[in-house]
Amino acid sequence: MMHSTKLQQPLLIFSNVPDKETAARIARELVDSHAAACVNILPGIHSVYRWEGKTEEAAEISLLVKSTADRYDEIEAMIKRLHPYDMPEIIALSVTDGLPAYLQWLVTETRKNVDV
Repeated sequence: MMHSTKLQQPLLIFSNVPDKETAARIARELVDSHAAACVNILPGIHSVYRWEGKTEEAAEISLLVKSTADRYDEIEAMIKRLHPYDMPEIIALSVTDGLPAYLQWLVTETRKNVDV
């Protein structure tokens, strides 16, 4: 288990998007800005959800964003700016355990003072 300050707490952030272009644009901006260390793009998601009182279904692509708590606000703002939905799904989960070397890499890659 990696011990870290609250700000360096690793996060796994989920968001679904409607198409490959949106997924690639968001992933690239998050990684290029060092807000995220890595973004996995998972195609082929079928979502069933309630929206405005009706059950809806949509083909979507999931993004798994690996970052830290101190970058969350920035990530949320970027996703909202680049996402075509009025209210995009953005859910963050704290990572409590993982390979220490991987978690340290994640923290290092998302430090705000990293050259961009």
